[in-house]
Parts: sequence; C-alpha cells; structure tokens
Amino acid sequence: MKTFYVYILCNKHNGTLYTGVTSNLLKRVYEHKSDSVDGFTKKYTVHNLVYYEMHESAESAILREKRIKKWKRAWKLKLIEKENPQWKDLYESICRYPSL
Repeated sequence: MKTFYVYILCNKHNGTLYTGVTSNLLKRVYEHKSDSVDGFTKKYTVHNLVYYEMHESAESAILREKRIKKWKRAWKLKLIEKENPQWKDLYESICRYPSL
C-alpha cells in the first residue's frame, strides 16, 4: 500500500511557507534542500521541513494540500505549531525511516 504526504516547508521560524504533496517524502524534501529543482523553494531558500501528514490515497492528499494552500497564514502557523512548536527541521528524523 502506497502512502502519500502533505508537507510544509519554511525558510526560518515564522518565515516563508511552502505546501506540497508527494508519495516519497524523503526524496522530495531532499530535492528541495539540494535546490535540484527550479521553483519557489529554490528562489526563496525554503528548505526546512516543519510539518507533514500521511494519507492513504493520492486523492485525499491532493485535496488536503489544496485546502491548506487556500488557508489563511495564521491557520497554517497554528497547524505547524500544534505539532512542531519549536519549528524544528524534521528532515533528520524522517531520514531514520527511509520508507517515508
């Protein structure tokens, strides 16, 4: 069974946010961190994984990503701070679980 992820990256605590969706969280965050793909995260150095959630289907993950992208910034900040109040970069912790 494949798992899908909705994730939020930032460039610093309370800084610029980016919301994305992927089926391989470890690989996708690495791509953002290494600037291997041109785009928003490269332009604004948005490299820190501060939030992610798992979904059982691509459809539910994509729907959730679209909803979060429409949210007010304050709602996104509350979502992050509920799970990660210190705004720690979670990348190292997911590296321990290569299946993510």
